[in-house]
Amino acid sequence: MTTDLFAALREGLPAHVLVTDADIAASYARDMAGLCEAGTPALVVLAETTEHVRHVMRVATRLRVPVVPQGARTGLSGGANAVDGCIVLSLVRMNRILSVDPVDRIAVVEPGVVNADLSKATAEHGLVYPPDPSSWETCTIGGNIGTGAGGLCCVKYGVTAEYVLGLEVVLADGEVLRTGRRTPKGVAGYDLTRLFVGAEGTLGVVTQATLALRPTPPPALVTVAQFASTTAAGVAVARIMAAGHTPSLMELMDGTTVRAVNAMSNMGLPDETAALLLVGLDTPEPAAELAAIEAICTEAGAFEAFTAEDAEDSAMFMQARRLALPALERLGTSLIDDVAVPRSRLGELLDGVAAIAERFETRIGVCAHAGDGNTHPIVVFDATDPAAVERAHAAFDAIMRLGLDLGGTITGEHGVGLLKREWLATELGPVGVRAHLSVKSAFDPLGILNPGKVI
Repeated sequence: MTTDLFAALREGLPAHVLVTDADIAASYARDMAGLCEAGTPALVVLAETTEHVRHVMRVATRLRVPVVPQGARTGLSGGANAVDGCIVLSLVRMNRILSVDPVDRIAVVEPGVVNADLSKATAEHGLVYPPDPSSWETCTIGGNIGTGAGGLCCVKYGVTAEYVLGLEVVLADGEVLRTGRRTPKGVAGYDLTRLFVGAEGTLGVVTQATLALRPTPPPALVTVAQFASTTAAGVAVARIMAAGHTPSLMELMDGTTVRAVNAMSNMGLPDETAALLLVGLDTPEPAAELAAIEAICTEAGAFEAFTAEDAEDSAMFMQARRLALPALERLGTSLIDDVAVPRSRLGELLDGVAAIAERFETRIGVCAHAGDGNTHPIVVFDATDPAAVERAHAAFDAIMRLGLDLGGTITGEHGVGLLKREWLATELGPVGVRAHLSVKSAFDPLGILNPGKVI
């Protein structure tokens, strides 16, 4: 089959985009979700054009071969993991920024464009593409679209789905579908654009995106508050939002995470804190509002609250927050949860996670986009100890159950992938599952697009 597959692909693709060496192909087998299973790809295609993608899908349909689309493989749910005998369709070489329009405030890009590179290009026009995942320096726009990625500034500026105006998508049979438009408004027909955002490559392969941009705001100034309990930090978050403030970011790290970041970076964050809350404003004159936020934090129980002196100091604190995941990963193997709950239930979730860590005798560090209730409890354990692995998985499941019980969701921005597929059915219910399967069947009747993921 591999010989026939290679020959068929070679008919419409240049030799330099085909990777058939088994060892090199194996290096494309998985994303960053280390404990998710991954199969062995038959080969890898490093597509450079939409026509390359179309040819791959036509061959895959004819030969009934599964296709796994990939970006930079920074995902955390196994959504880009290979299945045995598949074509891995890498889109990282489709990395052109086709246009930036400062009048219409849109950018047209290919899926392999790195998020940070788009930010640099739009900055030249006084514009910004707001969604900023923690991996923004390496993750691609296509991957962001596939998972419906969020980021640190979503509390004010929203998530990826709110910035994708239109898409070019290659369907399972190789046909090209164009969705959406370049205009800010438009309600003609079903919103197919939103359907593909967050679909993790299970309905089609995105080959071009039209993205909304915003004027670049001033650099954020950050207030830092330290709490002796996560409960108090949750109260502060609720009161800040209830008071009508609109932070550009509101991030939280628990004590386990703070200590891990200190050990990795020597940043000198307060080791004694149970929760560190970072609240940023990017308004032209933020001093008075930040002072009010400081007061709210103090009234909620912060034993220290202060505002960074300038944008440079603020950026240092935000860099500490971006180091949370790599810092915790240095402590052992990690299972990264992604539950989101209503902001009003954030304190309950944080307390619940602490109780789960104690019950299962497992280290769990929590970092969170506190402003939108999206938390990342990170279960850290020794993968060489079978008992520790069992406890870690049990803790992971308990956190997802807790999130649902608090009126939340199993994933706020990382996607379902392989990691949470079984839990998706629990969240959706039987009617929701049937609807999802119907949509999948309509776009991918042979089931060849990223099989085994999401649904």
